[in-house]
Amino acid sequence: MADVSEDPIVAEQALPPRSPRSAAAVRLPIWAGWAGGEFAAELQRRDLGALVRGPTTTLQVNVGKLCNQACHHCHVEAGPKRTEIMPPEVFDAVLALLARSPELTTVDITGGAPELTPGFRHLVAGARRLGRHVIDRCNLTVLFEPGMEDLAPFLADHEVEIVASLPCYGPDNVDAQRGKGVFDRSIRALQLLNRLGYGGGRPELPLHLVYNPLGPSLPPPQDVLEKDYQRELDERFGVRFDRLYTITNMPIRRFADQLRRSGRDEAYMSLLVSHFNPATVEGLMCRSLLSVGWQGQLHDCDFNQMLEMPLGAGGQTIFDLESVAELAGRPVATGNHCYACTAGSGSSCGGALSAGPDRASLTSTS
Repeated sequence: MADVSEDPIVAEQALPPRSPRSAAAVRLPIWAGWAGGEFAAELQRRDLGALVRGPTTTLQVNVGKLCNQACHHCHVEAGPKRTEIMPPEVFDAVLALLARSPELTTVDITGGAPELTPGFRHLVAGARRLGRHVIDRCNLTVLFEPGMEDLAPFLADHEVEIVASLPCYGPDNVDAQRGKGVFDRSIRALQLLNRLGYGGGRPELPLHLVYNPLGPSLPPPQDVLEKDYQRELDERFGVRFDRLYTITNMPIRRFADQLRRSGRDEAYMSLLVSHFNPATVEGLMCRSLLSVGWQGQLHDCDFNQMLEMPLGAGGQTIFDLESVAELAGRPVATGNHCYACTAGSGSSCGGALSAGPDRASLTSTS
């Protein structure tokens, strides 16, 4: 797979000429943690109103920053030397909140590499006993870490949905973004999961892949890229999966630092701002998701968590919240990084949010 900056579909969406509402107007030094208010004003200008929460159906639990990889785009800044790990009392509080909140149907576990956290399996087993659907956001290579030999069978036995990172169907881009040898180990992991029944269309063992661009560009159309992935991975490696999710790189933390060092921070923000798509707002994940940090702090999404932005409904921890029903109708905390979720086809933990504007509007300089 060619570098995404050379892909003809993506190249049209990368670093456009500056529009009147460009990053020059939307100052976004969010690598310093500044939220900014232009995104909220954008919603008002377009008569979309303030962003408020609907019913909360997904509890996304970030169990810590420990990871066996250190990827260039990582908004968590996770890595092998990170020591932030969710303690047992927070895991127990998560399960208690689940028991008190029947409207929470899904537990979405992320990190870091969440499987390396000692309480991971306790959380999975407890959530499944409560009848909740569980998602594991897996980097694939963790399946081959010492002590993880039985991880894949554990996930299959508990019918855990796997959402796995694979930013390309060839080795060059994957290894450039995630580290030498990661692609080969990822393919071996996918083949292992296929042997256990994942990726074959069985509803109890879904396997989805995640693509994010290598550099400062928007993802290509999700449905087109999904077909490419399915064809190439099957023909080259005999690998099967169910869906592909395209996710826009969030200009915070590690990726923001990379943009700043290369002098492309303003151009990337110009891209996101000039491709704002109102059709994405209704489906934004922050309207139905509650993010829990490793210490139990609550946020409207995992990105806000990494920027240490308090819950829009008011600063709370999981120990303060009786039920997620209390949050319905409350405001969502927003910042200018939110443009990444509303650009083009939109972006969420479940991939694109809409078909996106037509290609003519994507390349407009007006």
